[in-house]
Amino acid sequence: MDRGLARGRPGGMGGGQPVRGSVAGVARVEAPMTRPVAVRTVTRYVSGGLTHDQDLVAVEAPIALRLHAHTGHERDLGLLMRTPGHDEDLAAGVLAAEGVVARAEDLVAIEVHYDDARETGAADRTDVIHVWVGPRADVSAISDRVGTATSACGLCGRLSMRQIDRLGAPLAAEAPRVSANLLESLPARLREAQHAFAQTGGLHAAAVFTADGALVDVREDVGRHNAVDKVVGALLRRDALPARDLILAVSGRVAYEIVQKAAMAGLPMIVAVGAPTDLAVDAARACGITVLGFVRDGRFNVYTHGQRVS
Repeated sequence: MDRGLARGRPGGMGGGQPVRGSVAGVARVEAPMTRPVAVRTVTRYVSGGLTHDQDLVAVEAPIALRLHAHTGHERDLGLLMRTPGHDEDLAAGVLAAEGVVARAEDLVAIEVHYDDARETGAADRTDVIHVWVGPRADVSAISDRVGTATSACGLCGRLSMRQIDRLGAPLAAEAPRVSANLLESLPARLREAQHAFAQTGGLHAAAVFTADGALVDVREDVGRHNAVDKVVGALLRRDALPARDLILAVSGRVAYEIVQKAAMAGLPMIVAVGAPTDLAVDAARACGITVLGFVRDGRFNVYTHGQRVS
């Protein structure tokens, strides 16, 4: 899986195509393996006839997440099935959601090792991302990590329901009030920023907006939870957490893990095109997060903490 990466310290990359750098601004070398879109042959049926063509599809590929504590201890955290691109943000967001890191200074370095054999179609090849954390990082927060994360569920649900109360310091007093008209417009603004979705129709997206509707960051991924991790990770790496004055917009439904990730990031409001689950609503109410669902066609439902909607 990982060929030639030195243990214990950043650097010492072997085969494949490494990307290395500091947290504040990873010096990227864009490799072919980071493309989010691939070309595949298809047979199209149109108006009673069959034709052969090519189509653009979203890339889904594994990446192994490896954590390096400041003590020198190294731990494999399993596999993430994700769409390549913004992998540094993904790793940072996952660790933020798990409570391992809370600020940019907790991330000492991030290195991504792209396995160049994967580009040839070798299904057993895996990219690897290494994260070195500082002494203030809570490495014990991931003591129960096991298994492989799919693009459907991700590295989620690691916090027990007994920990919901711990997730959210009350956010109501710190969060801005936002006009209903602006909130209703956010899914369309999110869709306009989904460039890979426009090519494939197969990617979720998450974005953060200011209270006056300015787009701060947007990330796309085959997994909705990955997209949230990526956008939260981007904020973390800029030392912009907790994000108590921003709005999280997502292209799909809201399950519990989306609320959990928002709570850990200090995001006070979630705007979703789809529906929330009952557990998501209960967690959001406990955490002080406003959840809007079915935000489309000039309508939406407010499920929790509606005092923020004006």
